[in-house]
Order: sequence, then structure tokens, then C-alpha cells
Amino acid sequence: MDSSAALYNQLKSADPFFLLAGPNVIESEEHIFTMAKHIKAISTRMGLPLVFKSSFDKANRTSSKSFRGPGLIEGLKILEKVKLAYDIPIVTDVHESIQCEEVGKVADIIQIPAFLCRQTDLLVAAAKTGKIINIKKGQFCAPSVMENSAEKVRLAGNPNVMVCERGTMFGYNDLIVDPRNFEWMRDANCPVVSQSSVDFFSRLKYMLLLISHIHYNSLLLDGGGVASGGLRELIPCIARTAVAVGVDGIFMEVHDDPRNAPVDGPTQWPLRHLEELLEELVAIAPVVYLKRVSKGKKHMEIDLTPYRE
Repeated sequence: MDSSAALYNQLKSADPFFLLAGPNVIESEEHIFTMAKHIKAISTRMGLPLVFKSSFDKANRTSSKSFRGPGLIEGLKILEKVKLAYDIPIVTDVHESIQCEEVGKVADIIQIPAFLCRQTDLLVAAAKTGKIINIKKGQFCAPSVMENSAEKVRLAGNPNVMVCERGTMFGYNDLIVDPRNFEWMRDANCPVVSQSSVDFFSRLKYMLLLISHIHYNSLLLDGGGVASGGLRELIPCIARTAVAVGVDGIFMEVHDDPRNAPVDGPTQWPLRHLEELLEELVAIAPVVYLKRVSKGKKHMEIDLTPYRE
């Protein structure tokens, strides 16, 4: 069994769930190493399989003035160093087909951004790396769309695909997480990840079924501002819901100093509270997973015949 298949099977069988977590974007090598050290220590204490996340380039920023990260070459060098230093798998995102081959040399999971979830050429290029592919559901998409996106990856010869719920636009500048999507996205026949986050042009992240990122995203503030806005205080609510429904993984963006993060600070969960939140989620999980609940993977049989005494 190759390394991608082995990791994929480990994540699928994670009990109670796996964790994708890290800062939104690479700020510096020192910062990435600090975050990886602490997040790995916490996930190890909690017994949760960890995939460390950070982006080398946030190419879909609201403003051209926003911080984007160190770029492909330098960013991959940093991610490779932290991967080796802490012996942890890595997930990072791509925005162009031409990036996939190089990213696949370092990343264990290649993430497809929500805005690009239907881009066939990008999905196929990512799939051909042989790495696990995590597809974020577009904010504009019905959950059924993810069946087709996942199938594009499989038809390219890669069975290791998962989908992530990150919320649905509900009018302007408001992203809503609909728990029904956790169930419906199971039809893509792959793990569901939930992204735990709340944004105002909010980006919530996904299910393997990852539950969508528990986090964030951009709000173009009145007066031309470029800072991101979000509702960090609702992250626990979204995470609890996702675990109760039975997602396979939780995606969280985490920061040691979110008020001073260069991007998406309001949608990143404080590192100092990560273990506290995970303890609560792990406490919820046994109720879900040990008492005849099938992680949402089996539909309950409903008998509609008239009830008789």
C-alpha cells in the first residue's frame, strides 16, 4: 500500500475524528515551527490524527493589498522542513494546475479551494499527483455538486478523495453552515470534513466529510478596508454540530495571536483554547459513535406505516 492510501485509510478510520489544523497562511518559518510544535503536542494528548495545514499563497484575497504568504518555492521549503522536523503530514492548497506537481512532492493532501471546486483541469492535475485530494464545497454550490467533483478525481485514477463543507452564501456577506449538507455530501462516497469557521463574506471549512473549516473569511469593510471579519465565538457551535452529526474530520485554522494575524484573524481559533475545545468535541463524540450512531454513513430506516396500539 502506498503512503497516500495508507494515510487515507488512517483518516477514514479515525476515532472519533481526525484534525486538519494550522495557521491560515505561512507568516514565517519560525511561526510555522512554533504552531506545528504546539498543535502536534495537543493532538497527540487528545489522541487525534493530525494533518498540519498552512497556505504558501492566498491567491484569492479580497484585496491586492492583503498579505498572501511567501509564495510557492519558499513556502514549500518551509512546509517540507516542518513535515520532517515533527513527522507530520501536510495539507496545503493549490490555485493553478501548474502548481500541482511541485506541491505533490511535499504535501500529503492537496486542497482545492472552494471557489475552484468545479475546475476540471485543476482537479485532474491534482489527482494525477497521487496525493489525497480535499475538495472544499463552493459557497455557491449545492452539496450534490461534490459528487461530480469527487468523481472527476476518481476518473483521473485517484481514489483518495475527500470533501469539505465550508458553508453556503445566504445573501451578501453571510455564510451559513447547513448541517443537512453533512448528510447529503456523504453521497460523494468519501470522507467528509467540516471546516469550523464563521466569516462575513464568511468562509467556513469542511468535511472528509471534514466539517468545514471551523473559521473565517473576508469582509471588505466599508470605506475600502481590506481586513477580514468573522464570528470566532461561533466556532465551537459549528464544531459541536459537526461532531454530533458525525463528520470524519474537523478543519480548523488556529493562531497563537489571532488579533495580530496578517489575514483572517477573526476566523482563526486561539491556540490557547484549542485543547479546551477539542476536549469538548471528543467528549461529545462517544455519545455519537458508541451508541448506535453510524457517523452519518447510514440512513435511518423510516417506517411510514400507520402506528397501531
